[in-house]
Amino acid sequence: MTKKKKRWLEEKSIEWVLIMVSVISILTTVGIVMTLFYESYEFFTVVSIKEFFTTLRWAPVFDPPSFGVLPLLSGTFLIAFLSSFISLPLGLGSAIYLSEFASKKARKIIKPILELLAGIPSIVYGFFALTFITPIIRSVLPDTSIYNALSASIAVGIMTLPMVASLSEDAMMAVPDSIRQGAYALGSTKLEVAIHVIVPAAFSGIGASFMLAISRAVGETMIVAIAAGQTPTFTLNPLESVQTMTGFMVNMALGDIQQGSIEFKTVFVVGALLFLVTLVMNFIAKFVIQKNREVY
Repeated sequence: MTKKKKRWLEEKSIEWVLIMVSVISILTTVGIVMTLFYESYEFFTVVSIKEFFTTLRWAPVFDPPSFGVLPLLSGTFLIAFLSSFISLPLGLGSAIYLSEFASKKARKIIKPILELLAGIPSIVYGFFALTFITPIIRSVLPDTSIYNALSASIAVGIMTLPMVASLSEDAMMAVPDSIRQGAYALGSTKLEVAIHVIVPAAFSGIGASFMLAISRAVGETMIVAIAAGQTPTFTLNPLESVQTMTGFMVNMALGDIQQGSIEFKTVFVVGALLFLVTLVMNFIAKFVIQKNREVY
């Protein structure tokens, strides 16, 4: 076998291995989606879509059962919305400081510390919210429930903050230095350059980090299961106990329900709804990136 033919076979074998890996990933995704939507179809043969999306009571294991998913949706989006008030401004502010104001020595110290927060298991954040954040909130607002949406939102916001800071800082550092120097030459201050020049120039990457952080908050499981409670209540009051879609799925997985029953299928229909919500958010993120992309 010649050296040229041997090299060709090696390249072809690597190509086929990569194709197989890609096919396995695609088939796994297709299998997950098919399982979710098949079980959801079985669910909707018993429960009407109108009841599912309009009823304000979610009690699938009670007698009589009720299958209104709005309490789970409201709890999920309430925590995602409140957590974004922590992760987005603090993360963007950290990114602006790291990219425009911090020295190289300070950046080498601060950025690893921020990224260390992302490595902490979410269950640790959950107990931190329950045993540390909640008592502080109750000392200020005594009517707050032990399990409440606010403490869970704060913990989720802290957990997703490094994602916003790191991705936004990378996007801002990718802006050519010539743009900064041009702005300084026109008499702009560092703050003006950061806010009026660098942030708009890196907005596609910053917007993507925002959407990823919100999607991560929507899909968070252990923090909300521990700190937010297991009460599916349709409310916008962050001081009350709520249940999210992921929290319900954890709760049902721990229970003793008969496989194939309508209660069992609620896990799949809620999972399919969560999949659609995150899919829509990913499409929005892609649209934001494409619309605001800057090529240098």
